[in-house]
Amino acid sequence: MHVELLGGTVDVDAGLIDAPDGEIREQVAAYAAGDRREFDLPVAVPDDFTGDVMAAMAPIPYGETRTYGDLATELDTAPVAVGQACGHNPVPIVVPCHRVVSAASLGGYSAAGGVELKARLLALEAR
Repeated sequence: MHVELLGGTVDVDAGLIDAPDGEIREQVAAYAAGDRREFDLPVAVPDDFTGDVMAAMAPIPYGETRTYGDLATELDTAPVAVGQACGHNPVPIVVPCHRVVSAASLGGYSAAGGVELKARLLALEAR
């Protein structure tokens, strides 16, 4: 499903979320409006490296970031591998890959709108 927010489009694999599409859209809209800081959507995390990275990203609190290196240390892997897994996150926003940044920059963002959308998401959370 395509979810529009803050001038970008995020592809969310609704098949991994145990909730109706309308509920997913409502929660994302509330997040974008600044009325929601956490999602109440059960996510089926894949049983692979991307799933391991998703599990490490999920608890990053609203308004905070971690570096690819932070997660790499936690998972005993390389920052580049973490970045690649972030780019394969099937449920961005719900599992907050936008909160994972490079040590020297914002890093990348796979959603339409790219790094500019990532910057807007982080700015929303900084309010």
